[in-house]
Amino acid sequence: MLFMQNTRVKFTTGSDSDPVSSAASEAQPLKGSRIHFVGIGGSGMCGLAHMLLKEGALVTGTDREQSDATNKLAALGVAISYQQNAQNFPNGTELVVHSAAVRPDHPELIESQRRGIQTIKYAQMLGRVMNLKHGIAVAGTHGKSTTTAMLSFILFRAGLDPSYVVGATCSQLDGSSHAGSGDYFVVEACEYDRSFLNLFPRMAVVLNIENDHLDYYKDIDEITTAFSQLISQVHPDGLVVTSAQNKYCLAAARGSRATVQTYAVNAETDWSADQISRTNGHIEFRVLFRGHTETHLRLGIPGLHNVGNALAAAAVARNCGVSWQVIQDAVAEFHGAQRRSQHLGSPRGVILIDDYAHHPTEVQATLQALRDHHQPRRLICVFQPHQHSRTRFLLEDFSRSFSQADLVIVPDIYFVRDTESDRQAINSGILVDRLCGNGKNAMHISTFPAVVDYLVSYVQPGDLVVSMGAGPVWEVTHDLVRRL
Repeated sequence: MLFMQNTRVKFTTGSDSDPVSSAASEAQPLKGSRIHFVGIGGSGMCGLAHMLLKEGALVTGTDREQSDATNKLAALGVAISYQQNAQNFPNGTELVVHSAAVRPDHPELIESQRRGIQTIKYAQMLGRVMNLKHGIAVAGTHGKSTTTAMLSFILFRAGLDPSYVVGATCSQLDGSSHAGSGDYFVVEACEYDRSFLNLFPRMAVVLNIENDHLDYYKDIDEITTAFSQLISQVHPDGLVVTSAQNKYCLAAARGSRATVQTYAVNAETDWSADQISRTNGHIEFRVLFRGHTETHLRLGIPGLHNVGNALAAAAVARNCGVSWQVIQDAVAEFHGAQRRSQHLGSPRGVILIDDYAHHPTEVQATLQALRDHHQPRRLICVFQPHQHSRTRFLLEDFSRSFSQADLVIVPDIYFVRDTESDRQAINSGILVDRLCGNGKNAMHISTFPAVVDYLVSYVQPGDLVVSMGAGPVWEVTHDLVRRL
């Protein structure tokens, strides 16, 4: 492999001392193992199931409802039940894997305990499988899905046939996961529940560290400590790529045993991006490594925030030996992941976009990107807050995040993982009041059908409507496609 000069990063292959080979030999063999997935249709779970199938495991699963993900697995011979109860628990199961969303009192988990079958979380199993490959973990408060998908696409275009698990569907990657024949395994590493601490990667990317998941973490210091622990778990001969413009990232990287390379936009560091311009609606920029010009990249996705994401992905790809020509072509060709500024159509001249942003920084960056790229007559944001606790903890940040929107419509908060006391403590009307207090045109419309009815009579040609949030708010713009 080729690696950037002037670093101590070195990975050997084909010898007894190869860490990748050693990890594979020490890992528990999967061939013939009977593994059952509870919640197999989840984006990460279905990808992991695909990988285990390729390793020769005998996979079964259950989920609450049928989906494209479960249909693909069923086509590969996976027996899937949509009735999650003890009666449907498969005989002969040796290991049960469940998503973090599955509660301990789930009947299948209770049945697995009754039978004395080992039961582990998705992230724990992901860590085991990563040990079979050259693991690359992509972490951060936001930007993970886009960067994971972009890096996977670059490695794919380089002919390296990577394995990957992305927290979003990407049409250019044929879904959200792939079990490749190559050495690399790219994983979107989630910080919630400290699940990413089950990973011991050879490379890691930490894009940013900010306040989030404050229903789980006490404060930003505790969040930073968790990221620091992940970084400390990167192999000593490995590489950490992190932002030089986020003080918490720099603090977390201090304890790294691996080589650390930092990146920044319009600032000098290991990897830098500058000379940013727009040509025919596309963002272009220069890439430098320690002050020396390496190449110029052209983004296939909108948003200045994606300059940093692309720079981090390119840095890792170069350290994997990918040529600049391949990186250039792949970054320009990459069109993003589903629900990341996804263009659904322009019926009656109204641009309809769906986006997953649910953190204040993401909201602000996405709205700015949509404004810059599409230059709409009016930008209308339908924002569904995700979790009452997140809305309450980050209320002031949210109230300042919609400056680029001409109208903000806020449906009821998506209730997930919270307690009833969390639900009673805040509602969408409180957020709307804060937005209006900051001079923003905002309104609370409780239900999605009512939001759609209002927009059908309100929108005009040249407007842009974006549905935004981690819940099912995508239903609004998908319904608008039909109604308009």
